[in-house]
Amino acid sequence: MLRITKLGEDVLRQVAVPVEPEEINDEFRVLINEMFETMIEANGVGLAAPQVDISKRFFVVIADDDVRRVFINPQIVATSSDLVDYEEGCLSIPKIYEKIKRPSQVTVQALDENGKKFQLEADGLLARVIQHENDHLDGIVFIDRGDAEFKKEAEETMAKRQKRYLEKLKAKEAKERKIAAKKAAKAAK
Repeated sequence: MLRITKLGEDVLRQVAVPVEPEEINDEFRVLINEMFETMIEANGVGLAAPQVDISKRFFVVIADDDVRRVFINPQIVATSSDLVDYEEGCLSIPKIYEKIKRPSQVTVQALDENGKKFQLEADGLLARVIQHENDHLDGIVFIDRGDAEFKKEAEETMAKRQKRYLEKLKAKEAKERKIAAKKAAKAAK
């Protein structure tokens, strides 16, 4: 399992750099498989490279058709004019959801895991996931597309969670140091 970055980490707000053709190799495909495993374990439907602390332009998706899709250096080349509301969440912003308006259809061009160029027209959940994950490559998270008050509350909630996490981590480390010191003292006798 890869570690999923959380809101507040710089990588989620950076514009990711393109993947170079020579980077698409067996090692890269192993990373893609690890991303799929991480996403599935976390009950997600999409996972972008910045969400696993890699500032590169690619993401993986398994939408409601259960097809594993890889998008490397994606470009959304067309969107429908009709917008639809749908409640979104994000593995990098856990347990926070908001209805977000997005185009119901998209056309995307990208490279697959073998570096082969393809174009895909998508609608429904797949179109939404593609847009959501593509936003991550531009340093945009779904709360940026919602209500300003909701965004503020989500950022405050995540900041509080991060503070609690760091406090627990600090306490755990202090406890481990105390135990290690006791063991060292016992061993010195």
